[in-house]
Amino acid sequence: MPAPEPPPSQSGLPEAAADFAAHVLADAAARACDITAATGGPPRTTAAPDPVPLSLPGPPSLSALPAPDAPVTEVPAAEPPVPDAEREQVLRGPTGLGTAGLRLIPRQEPPALAEPEPAPAPAASSEGTPIPGLYHHPVPEPDPVRVEEVSRRIKSWALDEVSLYPDDWEEEFDGFSVGRYMVGCHPDAPTIDHLMIATRLMVAENAVDDCYCEDHGGSPDGLGERLLLAHTALDPLYTTREYQPQWEKSLHSDAPRRAYRSAMAYFGEMASASQADRYRHDMARLHMGYLAEAAWAQLDRVPEVWEYLAMRQFNNFRPCPTITDTVGGYELPADLHAQPAMQKVIALAGNATTIVNDLYSYTKELDAPGRHLNLPVVIAEREGLSDRDAYLKSVEVHNDLMHDFETEATALAAACPVPDVQRFLRGVAAWVDGNHDWHRTNTYRYSLPDFW
Repeated sequence: MPAPEPPPSQSGLPEAAADFAAHVLADAAARACDITAATGGPPRTTAAPDPVPLSLPGPPSLSALPAPDAPVTEVPAAEPPVPDAEREQVLRGPTGLGTAGLRLIPRQEPPALAEPEPAPAPAASSEGTPIPGLYHHPVPEPDPVRVEEVSRRIKSWALDEVSLYPDDWEEEFDGFSVGRYMVGCHPDAPTIDHLMIATRLMVAENAVDDCYCEDHGGSPDGLGERLLLAHTALDPLYTTREYQPQWEKSLHSDAPRRAYRSAMAYFGEMASASQADRYRHDMARLHMGYLAEAAWAQLDRVPEVWEYLAMRQFNNFRPCPTITDTVGGYELPADLHAQPAMQKVIALAGNATTIVNDLYSYTKELDAPGRHLNLPVVIAEREGLSDRDAYLKSVEVHNDLMHDFETEATALAAACPVPDVQRFLRGVAAWVDGNHDWHRTNTYRYSLPDFW
């Protein structure tokens, strides 16, 4: 049969920016809840955040941020695409993707330009070594005060509110270093409460992965049922009065469901209805990816490399960067978030960060019982390469995804110079860098293979 014709082209981002930009700024109270905070007014949430410079009065360079009290009077016109040599500066700001422009207290000294291709040198922490040849950007050490407080609060939540783990899992919970992880990934979070949104969701997602799929009793057998019932803790069941109490009771029946229910309740207190629905959608994507991997395990089948990468676009970190605006205390309007170019940027960010996990967890998974699929294992099996060559090729795949992410994000920043879009792109980029830094420094969980 003939190949299907491509669908009709959709409106491009420059047109979308023209249509939406004026509306975003004119209807800030309903559509972009943190615009007033960006210009000196009160934030949407009850907690009082530190001032964060957000707006962009000139061309779409994400490092050219105004002083915190600079008013936003109009949305600038789109500029031509930024040359490759300037991509780093546009995306990343002076000291790393999303960091300088998102600092809670702006720098006083003149910023230095970032190198176009930073050498893979360790960041401020002395812990861990980056994978040789892996394209990444060093980041500043996460604020230790925030790390300590988030770590304290998340452990209290896990033990006292949701009874997440037994006593003999405590060392593993502490070794996960989730406080450092989330503080490093969300440098623009205005308060600890905002950071806790992401931290609870991250811990809940890992509880589902560990208890249903992986290390702590997980199995592909019956996984679909478990995931479906757990998903109702995120996406509530609406049923008859006779059966509603049974469902509500089920939400407390195991640790993953208790964690999902509680984390989602906290998230809903700060997220808009649109942001909450966006998160539910991405969690459904995640659960579908879990099921594909489980099916391969049941069939004892190693997928083709392209099939594995397709699964990893669903079973990946996407739910984490997609909530970057909620954690930042503002909202990227739904119609801008849904633009195909924005969706591509978010997908590429999730894909690249998940391959980082494949690479850093490689030796950990080799030491675990059974066969764990990750990109190096799949490439070795399907392309007949040695373990070393398959691993090094996986590094190249990651680097290609990272370059594509930065290229697409830069093009989107130039095509849609709306302040919330600019800030969201910075936030996603900061999450990408923070995710790598956490993997690099978490020597409790990860070690590198001896391939160099």
